[in-house]
Amino acid sequence: MESLINPLTLVTFFPLVGVLIIAFLKQEQKNAARWIALIVSLITFGISLWVLAQFDSANTDLQMVVNIPWIQVAGWNITYYLGVDGLSILLLLLTTFLTPISILSTWTAVEDRVKDFMMFFLLLEVGMLGVFLAQDLFLFYIFWEFTLVPMYFLIGIWGGQRRMYAAIKFFLYTMAGSILMLLAILWLGINQGTFSLPELTAQGGIAANLQIWLFLAFAAAFAIKVPMWPLHSWLPDAHVEAPTAGSVILAGILLKLGTYGFLRFNLGLFPEASVQLAPWVAGLAVIGILYGAMVSYAQKDVKKLVAYSSVSHLGFVMLGLFALNAQGIEGGILQMINHGLSTGALFLIVGMIYERRHTRDMDAFGGLWKIMPVYAVLTLIVSLSSMGLPGLNGFVGEFTILLGAWGAGQDGGALGSVWFAALAALGVIMAAVYILFMFQKLFLGPVTKEENRTLKDINWREIATLVPLIILIFWIGLYPKPFFDLMSPTVGNLVATLQSAAVAVLP
Repeated sequence: MESLINPLTLVTFFPLVGVLIIAFLKQEQKNAARWIALIVSLITFGISLWVLAQFDSANTDLQMVVNIPWIQVAGWNITYYLGVDGLSILLLLLTTFLTPISILSTWTAVEDRVKDFMMFFLLLEVGMLGVFLAQDLFLFYIFWEFTLVPMYFLIGIWGGQRRMYAAIKFFLYTMAGSILMLLAILWLGINQGTFSLPELTAQGGIAANLQIWLFLAFAAAFAIKVPMWPLHSWLPDAHVEAPTAGSVILAGILLKLGTYGFLRFNLGLFPEASVQLAPWVAGLAVIGILYGAMVSYAQKDVKKLVAYSSVSHLGFVMLGLFALNAQGIEGGILQMINHGLSTGALFLIVGMIYERRHTRDMDAFGGLWKIMPVYAVLTLIVSLSSMGLPGLNGFVGEFTILLGAWGAGQDGGALGSVWFAALAALGVIMAAVYILFMFQKLFLGPVTKEENRTLKDINWREIATLVPLIILIFWIGLYPKPFFDLMSPTVGNLVATLQSAAVAVLP
């Protein structure tokens, strides 16, 4: 019997150590709760770096696997099965990287029930890590649903004025899609005789018409989480009402649960259905890119602008994944990481100015460059990253996705269309419009509001939350090779499967 204690188990459940310690604190011990949560999350990040050190990027199999019998009843064999490969290693690292940064951002922003906040935040990290590492469908579903609970309370207790409305809407939307996924998981387990994802992938043999129904059932859960147009309407409410740290994790990690689900399950388990439905999914992705950009430009609330921009940016990820070629999928994975860094940083930036002025209305600002120059420079870097400026991370991901989308249409449109790439490129231009519009409203021009003249520039703690993100923004933008190297072999295997499926189902 395999040992339960391995690097993946340790990195997934280590945040529970912090939960248990904080549980014994009194509500008045706010700083102790903050420090324990921060230290535990930093140790978890250190464990993830240990996982990275042991990871062999040339090996396309699952690595550091733990597979232990868990539930055996009525012929069902459900296992505690964790593993990491090129599809999940970067998302594992992103989760453990963003969590301590998010906790650090709450130092002065969260003053009420700090102990409870930190416990929910660490529990959320456990759920997110479990989703990226679980290789048993039943175990995956438990982690998937578990993430709803702490996020619901983070929004519902520490959110804005309409926090309960946003929390319930977030919960119900995600739960509704997940029910269809659960039915598909039960069908697979009963009819295929296993819940093991690698075994199901190796078996194959599901009829093409059944694959389409199963694809759609999984897609219902994942498309809501992404969120894809037209299933996105929960997102702006959740983002606007969530506390800053909640918005960072929601944008940086939780939305990636949806894109990762498409990558791991839809493309891996249902390759023939993926080939047949790829043009439809890519079409919805392009609509999301353009719609998200247009609605972002119309916003006056800067946090809502950043929230709607996620609909546009994640449309790029979906377009890349459903190009069904190596360039598109690798670009999509990298853009998941890029979006987590850039949009996470934007939410931190919005939170910093909201703490000072208690408003997010762009008309309430102007001329902040003269008053808060350090804040303005860091915001400019993150803004240029989000709009895809060459030399920064966003450009690398979007360019690779456009290469993949263009290549998908070169066989006469069977797997896509060069029009998808052309329209998505228009979305890049539109992103520049709304990002620069936001920056102009906040930072340029004269100082017209007296309240802004007394604002203090960001402090060392706030700088410490942004600088690690900016370092990675430049690193990926200037030298993305190490990131592509981690995913390329595994993506190559997946693309080979998808190409075989294309030969089987396309005329």
